[in-house]
Amino acid sequence: MRSESVRLLKTLPHPCGYYPDRVAQNLVIDPLAADLPEVYQLALSRGYRRAGGHIYRPACARCSACVPARVAVAEFAPTRSQRRCLRRNSDLSFADAPARFDDEVFNLYRRYLAARHRGGGMDEADRDDFGRFLTSAWSPTRFFEYRLGGHLLAVAVTDVVRHGLSSVYTFYEPDETARGLGTFCILHQVAECRRRALPYVYLGYWIDGHPKMGYKQNFQPLELLHGQGWERAAIAGRPATDPEQTA
Repeated sequence: MRSESVRLLKTLPHPCGYYPDRVAQNLVIDPLAADLPEVYQLALSRGYRRAGGHIYRPACARCSACVPARVAVAEFAPTRSQRRCLRRNSDLSFADAPARFDDEVFNLYRRYLAARHRGGGMDEADRDDFGRFLTSAWSPTRFFEYRLGGHLLAVAVTDVVRHGLSSVYTFYEPDETARGLGTFCILHQVAECRRRALPYVYLGYWIDGHPKMGYKQNFQPLELLHGQGWERAAIAGRPATDPEQTA
């Protein structure tokens, strides 16, 4: 990212979404910059992330825990557990749909937040919150939708760029936890990358040891962005079984 190309703004300090005793700040690319879709293509590969119409990256004064993470698609092979997850969900149909407000999608989103994030500030989302968080007028966003018969079970909000797919957020039917829908959605994004000949699935930020991030180490080879560039992760420990995709 070249500073002479776009302005970088820094947010005011705000409570960290991962550690309640920490303060966070973000670098944000000027939302009025010309040709944001093209800027985003490069920014994603440099560790930035999209939330609504903003392209940001953590820039905290006393913490560097958030590390950009992506899956190297060409070398990915599902684990035994992931193959079972694929079989459990082989009865689902898939649709690559436009990003939009839709009552069915919004109702699923609200049910998911009420079940998984009750009392966390997100569980009272309204129509405007939905749009501000997941979509923007300029972003290359699709809703990957998964159904059982005609019933919508999961939506993976996915940005499609030249060098991969960015997993922005996934929400799913809270009564279907046995299916492992969060894991399944990432596995399907990997499969879609292969089908489209794209090299990476971007998974947002990895925080070593954080319980909400454990699922990301299930998807190997995982690459992390450090000062020297993207490097293969050497991560130990038992991962979580199903992602919430909150980062």
